[in-house]
Amino acid sequence: MRRVLVANTKGGCGKTTLATNLAGYLAQLGHKIVLEDIDRQQSSAAWLARRPQHVATVFNAEDLGKSALQKADWVIIDSPGGLRDKKISDAVTEADLVLVPVAPSAFDIGATQDFLELLAEEKAVRKHKTFVGLVGMRVMPRTRSAERLLAFMDESGFSVLSMLRASQIYVTAAEEGLSIFELSSTLKEVDIAQWNPVTDWILQNS
Repeated sequence: MRRVLVANTKGGCGKTTLATNLAGYLAQLGHKIVLEDIDRQQSSAAWLARRPQHVATVFNAEDLGKSALQKADWVIIDSPGGLRDKKISDAVTEADLVLVPVAPSAFDIGATQDFLELLAEEKAVRKHKTFVGLVGMRVMPRTRSAERLLAFMDESGFSVLSMLRASQIYVTAAEEGLSIFELSSTLKEVDIAQWNPVTDWILQNS
C-alpha cells in the first residue's frame, strides 16, 4: 500500500482537486484506491457521493475497516488547511509521497513557503523516505503571477511537477463525481497533458 498525502497549510489552494483527480486516475488503471478525507469541509467525500456506478470504484476510507484499508493499493489523503506541528509530522511520516498544491497568489506563495520550510525539517523528508512534489494550481499561462509561481517553486528545493491551468474541465468533473481522465470531452486533452508529469512521478515512486 502506498500513501499519498495532499497537503498545504493554506486553504483553498486546490488540495481536493488534486486528490480526487489522482484517485480517479489511479482507479481507472485498475488499482484499488481509497480516498481519505480528513478535511472538515468533506469536499472529497461529497465528490465520492456523486460518483457514478459505471466508473472505476474509489472507496471512502470511512466505509472500510482497518483490514480492508490495508488491502488498498493506494490511499490518497485530502488534508485540511489547518494542519499544524505534530499533525503535520505524523501525516508526513506515514506518507510515501506528499503532493503540495500551490496557487499563484502572493498570499498562497507566502503561506506555502512556511509550509515547505516545515516539510524540509521533517526527518522522513530529510532521510528520503517521503518524497515531496509541487504542483501549480489554477495557473494562467504567460502571466506575471505564473512566472512568480514558477520561480518560487524552482527555488524551493523540491520536485516541481507541473503547472495546471485554470479550466472549466475541473469544475465539470467535480460536479459529476469524476476525474478529468474520465470525462468524454475532447477539451480535456490539454489538461491531461499537464497532468502527465504528476502521474509519472507518482507511479515512478510507487
